[in-house]
Amino acid sequence: MTDDHLIRLTVNGSEHVLAVEPRASLADVLRDDLGHTGTNVTCEQGICGACTVLVDGQATRACLVFAVQADDSHVETVESLGTADRLSALQQAFREERAVQCGFCTPGFLMLATWLLREQPDVDDQGLREVLGSNICRCTGYRGILRAVARVRDSGEPVS
Repeated sequence: MTDDHLIRLTVNGSEHVLAVEPRASLADVLRDDLGHTGTNVTCEQGICGACTVLVDGQATRACLVFAVQADDSHVETVESLGTADRLSALQQAFREERAVQCGFCTPGFLMLATWLLREQPDVDDQGLREVLGSNICRCTGYRGILRAVARVRDSGEPVS
């Protein structure tokens, strides 16, 4: 039998104190306990990137992190980027560049791209391909995704 651990997370600006099992992943806590269902879970091995969130500003595969490891961290999920009425620049570019087909991988790509453009606003096209190639998309062929991220990079708009 395991005892729950009390953790504190700030998710999208809101502080939460939660009792979690030691084996609970950050992805599971975000989805099941906090309702941030944009954090998708597919492979549970850190390969696909669908669960990418930002933990203390760093792109992180939430399926690979135990929630207890994220204690006292600031987490950003895709829900922090925009709303249905007001999309972020990246979300709008994904829409306009047809970078979304089934949409399952999109939250992970949006969070990875957010991190990348914050860390390396002048990343070149090769760098975009290398970083974005670390997430898996089975539908789009990546061209729309690359165009969308390059569009935001080239616009000079700040990434939220």
